Amino acid sequence: MAHAIVYTEFGGPEVLTLTEVPDPVPGEGEIAVRVEAAGVNPIDAKFRSGKRPSGEITEPRRVGGDLAGVVTAVGAGVDGFRAGDAVAVFGVQGGYSTDLVVPADKAHVRPPQVSAAEAAALGIPVGTAYQTLRSLGVGPGDTLLVHGGSGAVGQAAIQFAALWGATVLATSSERRFDRVRELGATPVAYGDGLVERVRGLAPGGVTVIIDAAGTDEALSASLELLADKHRIATLVRGRDAAGLGIRAFSGGSPEPLTAQQLAWRFEAIPVALALLAAGAFSIELGPTFALADAPKAHEAVESGVDGKIVLVP
Repeated sequence: MAHAIVYTEFGGPEVLTLTEVPDPVPGEGEIAVRVEAAGVNPIDAKFRSGKRPSGEITEPRRVGGDLAGVVTAVGAGVDGFRAGDAVAVFGVQGGYSTDLVVPADKAHVRPPQVSAAEAAALGIPVGTAYQTLRSLGVGPGDTLLVHGGSGAVGQAAIQFAALWGATVLATSSERRFDRVRELGATPVAYGDGLVERVRGLAPGGVTVIIDAAGTDEALSASLELLADKHRIATLVRGRDAAGLGIRAFSGGSPEPLTAQQLAWRFEAIPVALALLAAGAFSIELGPTFALADAPKAHEAVESGVDGKIVLVP
């Protein structure tokens, strides 16, 4: 039998339990994947706790949207995959599993240079960063300020923006300055005097801002630094965006992503996989937990750690 993490009620990490599930049998348009690594994202914990509304739980609910593994079976009508292929999967439900059936169009062939842990860490952070930058039209000539530059989304945003020719500043704690520099950004300490420090580092002004921190300071500084609110986006405080006149991509925003924005999130995965394989992109991996230790992994993601948390079945 396969195994998966499920929960039957909202609550703390302790509601996550490991249970037996039927062995996966792919149907038309699907593939079965033996999971080698599953990414743990903050949104997973928000759904589990009920902080992010997700409807009534009527049956055991599975967890996790990002994973990497090996194809074990291919359903009818599927081209481009065969048993034994290494894959990265994005945008599914139930990634915290030993084995899982997924739509073939949610999977990408994983280059041999990319580890399962790195591929599982891409999904939500990389897709969010890529789509946000595309939506804001970031490119050569821009000076981008990223609030929360040392987090998973912030790190991806720094790298894409730098590759696309933008000048990047990123807030972080001083402890994380070296990591921010490695990725191609100028670090800026958050806290009192943030606006003045940014202006000192970017005397010509910033032209676009991404809030991946969600603090009051990040939002107030953004509004003070940039008059063009259409080029300010929050990824954390979506419910506040309309009142502030800025844009929101996720973070509980009542405005759903457009078809184009969803397409960009999906497009980000093969782009990042190719860059990783070429040594032109970096994923910071954090603690690794066994599948049965998913509650500990959620405790870690809620308390905050350096690098992306991964479950290994």
